Amino acid sequence: MIIGCFALVDPFTNIQHQFKRIREMGFDYADLTDNHDGATLGVEYQFAASLSLESRPGLIKKMVADHKLTLTSVCAHANLLDPPSPDRYGTHQIIKAIRLAHLLGIKQVITTEGDPKTDFGHNLSRDRMLFAIHEKLHEPILWARELGVELLLEPHGILTDTVEGMRAILDTLAADDVVGVNLDTGNSWLGGGDPLQFVKTFGRRIKHVHWKDMPKEWEPKRGKQFGCGMGLIPLGDGVVGIETIVKELKNVGFNGPTTLEIAGEQAVKNSAERLRKWSA
Repeated sequence: MIIGCFALVDPFTNIQHQFKRIREMGFDYADLTDNHDGATLGVEYQFAASLSLESRPGLIKKMVADHKLTLTSVCAHANLLDPPSPDRYGTHQIIKAIRLAHLLGIKQVITTEGDPKTDFGHNLSRDRMLFAIHEKLHEPILWARELGVELLLEPHGILTDTVEGMRAILDTLAADDVVGVNLDTGNSWLGGGDPLQFVKTFGRRIKHVHWKDMPKEWEPKRGKQFGCGMGLIPLGDGVVGIETIVKELKNVGFNGPTTLEIAGEQAVKNSAERLRKWSA
């Protein structure tokens, strides 16, 4: 199992700083976490850890090589249930992420449907949700297939957080050759799903894992909140049952990249140590 780190370690710092900190904590792998179209003031003035989807690939490659890291994925978490809008991350950005991943030699792009922010999205029936996701991912799937990139769906929304919802999306997309699953242990639990059942159901279709544990006091939010950016406790200190999930992943033959989405240096280090122990 490959253990990498979320490239949002310290707030209000640039991406070079994030890579430096990941290396200092002893990790060899990271993901390309936050990204954007065009330019952004936060990056220009060095207080945002984001990369442009239109960056020249050689600049990113040099930055990563300078810190002796390997990138395992490009995150392209989208809003697939609200209508397209110039200020909404969607199909165009996912395609750009796939193209950038290909140019960087990265084999995985991770996306999700998200939870809707508009009345239009909130009023969609389940069938219309599935149609909206299918329509917005149709072209990205063609790009991913042509460029040899895996497009992975992460639990981070109304449908993807449950086994039944994820299965319905995968069946609708009918693209087993290119579409897989990125299991987010904390998100699936928080959204009312069962991350252990994800492993038992999808098995080898799980190509990447985002690690988060959730504290007991978050149980009242379960099934009401769809996704959270970072876990605040070390793996094993919460109620998700991470050790059992690790062992089940091993049983189904998972040996791919994983990413710690955990805040706090000591919590990150403790989590990595426990993962290595549980997966040995």
